[in-house]
Amino acid sequence: MSPPADAPEMSEPRSPRFIVDHNVAKLARSLRMMGYDTVVFDQPDDWQMVRIALAEDRIIITRDTGVMKRRVITSGKLRALLVTSDNPAEQIQQVIDAFGLDDRRAFTLCIECNETLVGIDAEKVKDRLPPYVFKTQSEFVECPVCHRVYWKGTHWQAMAKVLDRLTGRNGADNESQTGLQDLR
Repeated sequence: MSPPADAPEMSEPRSPRFIVDHNVAKLARSLRMMGYDTVVFDQPDDWQMVRIALAEDRIIITRDTGVMKRRVITSGKLRALLVTSDNPAEQIQQVIDAFGLDDRRAFTLCIECNETLVGIDAEKVKDRLPPYVFKTQSEFVECPVCHRVYWKGTHWQAMAKVLDRLTGRNGADNESQTGLQDLR
């Protein structure tokens, strides 16, 4: 049975979007690998980071206690997380735990520039691939901005295992993901 034509459309809740402070910038690559829209703030004016977060509905991730004391954050108007560890593995685990993140969207964003990856025919990128990769792989995606090409190679397998460990999964359904190796 279909919903009435005038019924509000039910959709999956939008996944969180992040802005990471320069002091935890390594988190951006991990969050992008998991499929979360993440920008890096690398300017000295923290208030500008707050403005961007408010304007773009992003959650601030920082190690700066001063940022966490801002009224817009303490009042709850803007969500933020104070990262407590210097260790990158512990940092990403804290973020995953704090926001209940999963890896259902893993390997859908360029880890370098945060753009959505798009499928591309192997013949179109043949000259940009190692010959062995072209012969052994059949699925490729490309970043429309930086033109990096990704495929399911050994690097992807290693990253998928890391994600499985971080999210507490056994990896059984990761083969259906669009996780791909990065051509460097």
